[in-house]
Amino acid sequence: MTTIMVVDDEAHIRELVRLFLEDEGMEIIEKSNGTDAWEYYENNLVDLVIIDIMMPGMDGWELCRRLRESGDKPILMITAKGEPADKIKGFRLGTDDYLVKPFDPMELVMRVKALLKRYGISTSHTIKLGVVTLDKKSYQVLYTDSGTSATLPLKEFELLCKLASYPGQIFTRDMLIREIWGYEYDGDERTVDTHIKRLRERFQNYSDHFKIVTLRGMGYRLEVLHD
Repeated sequence: MTTIMVVDDEAHIRELVRLFLEDEGMEIIEKSNGTDAWEYYENNLVDLVIIDIMMPGMDGWELCRRLRESGDKPILMITAKGEPADKIKGFRLGTDDYLVKPFDPMELVMRVKALLKRYGISTSHTIKLGVVTLDKKSYQVLYTDSGTSATLPLKEFELLCKLASYPGQIFTRDMLIREIWGYEYDGDERTVDTHIKRLRERFQNYSDHFKIVTLRGMGYRLEVLHD
């Protein structure tokens, strides 16, 4: 699922954005200020960030600068500041697009989709790993070589989808626990290793299409070997 972080100190703006983007099948993370948003971004995966400019504490300018320096993720600014000089400043700091309040929610949706497409971030309900297709709507694994399908235990399916959604991305155990089991999980972090082992066993006959690689002291990543 595509994850969008909305950073705005106005709750009604966050709710408006959330309602329209959730309707498109996206997961929305809401933050009311730049400081909390930056802390979350440093420890979690986010596909696109929507930022207001005028916020308490760390403002949108500073958050935009930090986000751009930290990596290449799409950024969309929404703000009441529509002067050309403000837009130029935003683009110089690294924003990809600019939307002035009040805005049409459907225009926001279209701009978000355009940015995701530009960055090659899929919003599809399916993920292809060679002849293996993961259907995130039905929670089914489809094998196009044999025309069969299978159902995995929920956590195994979610774990594989997370890794497959970001091929080449390194995930630490802590990150995977937060993403799959949630912040409230207080069990053994080695449960990640156990689930990875089971996934490798299930898909050992498809190791020429994709594999889950262990990076000692770092975590795991999925590599796609055959389209």
